[in-house]
Parts: sequence; C-alpha cells; structure tokens
Amino acid sequence: MNNNLRNLLLIGSLIFFTLILYLGYNQNLLAEKISFEEFLTKVKNNEIKTITLSGKANIIAQTKEGKILRTTKDPDESLTQLFKDYGVASSTILTLEINQETGNWKDILYALIFNVLPFLLVAWIFWQIFKQAQRGTTQIFSFSKSGIKVYNPNDPDRVTFKDVAGLEEAKQELMEIVEFLKNPDKFFKIGARIPKGVLLVGPPGSGKTLLARSVASEAGVPFFYISGSEFVEMFVGVGSARVRDSFSIAKKNQPSILFIDELDAIGKIRGAGITGAHEEREQTLNQILVEMDGFEKGTKVVVLAATNRADVLDPALLRPGRFDRKIILDLPDIKAREEILKIHLRDKKFSKVNLRQIAERTPGFSGADLANLCNEAAILAARRNKEFITQQELLDSIEKVLLGPERKTKAYSKKEKEIAAYHEAGHAIVAHYLPYTSPVQKISIIARGRAGGYTLKTPLEERSFYFKKEFLDELASMLGGYAAEKLIFDDTTTGASNDLEVATDLARQLVTKFGMSEKLGPISISQKQREFVLGKEYSEKTAELIDEEVKNIINQALERALKVLEIKKDKLEKIAQVLIKKEVIEKKQFEKLVGDKKGSLEI
Repeated sequence: MNNNLRNLLLIGSLIFFTLILYLGYNQNLLAEKISFEEFLTKVKNNEIKTITLSGKANIIAQTKEGKILRTTKDPDESLTQLFKDYGVASSTILTLEINQETGNWKDILYALIFNVLPFLLVAWIFWQIFKQAQRGTTQIFSFSKSGIKVYNPNDPDRVTFKDVAGLEEAKQELMEIVEFLKNPDKFFKIGARIPKGVLLVGPPGSGKTLLARSVASEAGVPFFYISGSEFVEMFVGVGSARVRDSFSIAKKNQPSILFIDELDAIGKIRGAGITGAHEEREQTLNQILVEMDGFEKGTKVVVLAATNRADVLDPALLRPGRFDRKIILDLPDIKAREEILKIHLRDKKFSKVNLRQIAERTPGFSGADLANLCNEAAILAARRNKEFITQQELLDSIEKVLLGPERKTKAYSKKEKEIAAYHEAGHAIVAHYLPYTSPVQKISIIARGRAGGYTLKTPLEERSFYFKKEFLDELASMLGGYAAEKLIFDDTTTGASNDLEVATDLARQLVTKFGMSEKLGPISISQKQREFVLGKEYSEKTAELIDEEVKNIINQALERALKVLEIKKDKLEKIAQVLIKKEVIEKKQFEKLVGDKKGSLEI
C-alpha cells in the first residue's frame, strides 16, 4: 500500500476512535437537555429513577423508561434543599438514587487521551513531513546508484545449457567462460587471459538473455543484470556514475558475471556531431570503455552484453581487450526448432504430436516465437474444452502467430469471396508450376488479422545462399494474386497491396544489396543510417537507374506470372471454385486437384 494512503487511513482511524471515546466519556452530549422546572416536575411525578451530580451545577438524570436527561441548577444550592423548597415530597426523595461523580481511573485515562493525544497527533504529522523531506534529500545522493539486479544461479527455476535448444556453437564458446569462472587459476598459470567481454548478437527472440542466464547457472557465480537504457538519464553524469556503481558491485562479488541487455542503447557510435561530445550517452559509453579496459588488471568479472544492432556499436567498444568475442546467434534451423518445441511442451499436456511437421512449417521462427506458438496452442485447446494439446491446435497456432486470429465475424460478399479465391489460387498456381519456388502447404480465404486470405509455403530445405533465379521465381509467385485478378476480372483490387510492397522491397534488395542488377552490376548501394541523419552515398543518376531496374524486375515477374496463369487457366478456375465452396485447401488436396508435378513449367 502507498505510504501516504496508509498514513491517511491511520490518522482517520485515530480520529474516529477518539470521537467514540469522547462521546462515551461525555454522556452529556447524548442526553436530552431540559429546564430545571421540567426536571422538578418529572421528579414530583415519580418519573425519575437515578440522579447523578457532575460537579456543582450539572445534573444527569435517568427516567424509569431509560431516557437520559440533562439540566443545571444553582451551584450554591444543594439538590435536597431545592427539592424541599419546590415541594417535592420526602417519600419521593427517598425513592431516588442520587450519586455524586468522583474522579477515578477512567476519568484520568479520558483526561490524558483528550489532553495529550491531540499534541501527539500534531507532533506525529510534523514528523512524517520531516521524514518525507529527508527522504527527498537522500534520493538526490542515491540517484547515481545503478539499481542493478541479481539473478540467483541456485534458484530452483534456473536455466542451464540443457534448457537451451540449438545454439550449439554459441554454447561451446561460452563453456570456456564457465570453465574460467569455475577454475580461473588454470588459465592464469599458463599465462592465458580470459576474454573480458562477450557480445551476443542475434535477432529479437533468438535466446540472448536465456543463454546469458544459463552461463550464470552453469558457472554457479553471482549474475548481475541491467538494461542499457537504465544507465542514461536526463541529468549529466548520472549514467557514468551508474556504470561505476555497477562494475564496483560486480568486482566486490568476483568471480561474477555482469550482463548488460540492449547494449546499443548506450553503445552507439560517438561523434554524430549534432549534440556535441558532452552528450550524456557518450559520457556513459566512455565510462564503460574505461571500466572494461582500465588500469585495474586481474579482475574475475566477465561482461556479457546482448544486442540486435551490432552495426551501430562504437568500434572502440568492440576492439580486443573489451568485447573480445562476438557470438552470433542465428534463428534456429529445422532440427533446433523441433528441440525447442520439445522444451516448451515439457510442462504442458499434449497427445501424440508430430513436432517435425510443426518445425517444417515454421521457418524463420525464433525461440520466442516457438514459445508463443506452444502457449497459443495450449490456450486454443482449453477454449475447445480439450484435455490435451493435439496436432491441430499446433497447426492452427502457426497461422495465428503469423497472421493473427481468424476474423469469423468478417463476412465476405459473394463477389469479395470470388476475388479472394482467385487471388489466392493465383499465388498457389504460379508457386506450384515454377521450378524454384517453395511448395504450397495450404491455401485459405478465411480472413486472419489484416489478411483477407493467405497461401502458406515452406521451403524444402533451409539454406544460407540463394540464386537469382530463385528470387525471380519467388517474385513471380508474390505477384500471382495480382496477375490472377488482372486475368480473370480485367482489373485489380486493393487486396494485392501487401504483395506489391513485399515484392518491391525484395526487388530493391536484388539491385542495391545483392548485386543482381544487369545495368548496375555487382555493386552494393545502400543508405547509411546515422544519428538524426539518413545519408545517401550515390548520385541522383544512380537513384534513377535503381528505380528503373526495380520497375523492370517487377514487370518481368508480373509477365511470367501472367504467362503461367494463361497456360494453366483451367487449373486456376478449378482451385478457385473449390476455395469458394470449402474456403481451405490443404497440401495433399491441392496436389491432387492440380495433378501436375511441382515445377513442371519453366518460363
């Protein structure tokens, strides 16, 4: 609970209970006030049961019905004498129970509460105000503390190398770090120097943080972690002070590991020229450079850092003596994806599933994507009131992760359904008949996310190198939907907008990045991203040539797609009609409907 809210509730409770005590002590406040003559009348009528004298003048009376009355008399006159003077019969006076209030422990307690408590309450309020002000001044001096967090390697939920599927080369590199942290003297005796810094580079979700945690668990040493963005603040000097504090804590607990996540937040190239050399981020980076390769030698602290933007890091940060090693984490291949799926399904209930098929359908998925896929499958199975995850939930989750959930409320008109069917059939037919495209796995015209339909393709094998002819066939396949609309309806729709965007981007890469342009030749032309500035390193004439080449590649791909569809128009019609009726066609049914072998048409 917030401290201010807690204090407010405490003060309110004290006031509430004080009022209850005060009302209980001062019964006068609860009694009905009457005149002395009315009081005498009630006494004469024998309505009063008890009378209590409070002080010299106050009278509290209780009627036989239990009602409490309050009145006052002349302080110099006794009550008995006043009864006689006003003609109250002696027999009536004898029936009355008359008491005189005297001081007791309750009176003393109430007096202390009502006289001392207000002063104590005021003093306590001023004390809280003083503490708040003191805390504010203390925060000024603790502002430079890093706030670094500690991961316990002996935690029951710790992660080891066995929990990290794939990444075998990266794990092998890191095993040397583990061995050094366990037995550093073995290396020092022979004169070896362990790398001070290890940089983990890979796309988002590839397992950089997970791998760092596994190193800490394997080595059994303290693991300190902090994000790069936590160093940089608005105030000058705070970032560098936090760097000093972080390294100081790690050195006090050596051998230890200091893990900096998202290093590019503070490690970008210095000297952009706009904000000057005294920018806070640059001061923070300078301090990291000093800490990693200063005058202090022989420390047993290994700095692990993770980034997915190694291209923007300062060269001084990457030189030997600082980050000596750069470990590249690639996206998992088919075998690694199958192992990752096994790990993420360990704590889930599932029936017999073919994980190889799931791995085949998920090229380009990172470890985080596969974890999300397994979780979505579990949620989907629960929604379908199943006790176990089946193959169907995993297959459906692939499409959900890729494209989003099914939009069942999205109702196509008859014309829209026809357009979507021919569009997706165009993609599938072109992909099937061209020899260098990936085989079709599934065709659907059920809307998912922002897509009105989709054609799912997966490569037969995953490779690092691709030929130009393979890219050109893929471009033709991308434009298959656009070509089908033009062929069947003699017009085009907005449904091809995403296809055109992806195709144009790929064509531009062929020209500017892969050197696959006939006119420009084997050169790489790129725009370099500097801080606040996007710079071009080519002339306007070259820019015109790039635009012209991109346009030519796109047009040639469209012509090839149109030729395929014109030759196989009967197959296009057949697939589209089945889609209109069934909405989904799986791989086996598609191959049966087409009849011809994959890649049987070369244009």
